[in-house]
Amino acid sequence: MSNLLYPIFLKLDKVPILVVGGGNVALEKVSFMFKSSPNAKVTLIAPEIKEEILEYQGEYSLKIKKRKFENSDLEGFQALIVATEDKLLNYQIWQEAKRRNLVVNVADTPDLCDFYLGSIVTKGDLKIAISTNGKSPTFAKRFREILEEALPEEIEELLDNLQQFRNSLKGDFETKVKKLNELTASLIEN
Repeated sequence: MSNLLYPIFLKLDKVPILVVGGGNVALEKVSFMFKSSPNAKVTLIAPEIKEEILEYQGEYSLKIKKRKFENSDLEGFQALIVATEDKLLNYQIWQEAKRRNLVVNVADTPDLCDFYLGSIVTKGDLKIAISTNGKSPTFAKRFREILEEALPEEIEELLDNLQQFRNSLKGDFETKVKKLNELTASLIEN
């Protein structure tokens, strides 16, 4: 089977995320989102919440509801991450979310995921998402580390220069693409 995933970059300040769960997996998901998207709007619901999650409240837009999940909690959200340690509860939440046409990630259950949270490399405005199609998050993490080390910090200056050049181009779309391709060809030459 080929990789059928289609990568997108969400503006999490415009697409609020609901996280159900308050343990280690929820902590990983929340910290990952805020690291990559500091303006994310996240609501987290769980009867018990790790102290490390609560620490995000002061610095980020994290709304906490310290109680059990209710189906009505799904109202107003388009995306959901389910990260409880109760497989049956995860499945029940997934069923209700699908009934409401929400996109869902059920942690550690690829068959119940509409999307994955891949590893992300960020160097200024350059952002690269890495996915193994759910097969090995550990490999994605290691590959991210390789790319973070390999990409120079000066990449932001290059992107700024390319943007200025792009903005100065005249002509139709095809002409602009041709000129940008000529300019950037040296990036892949040996």
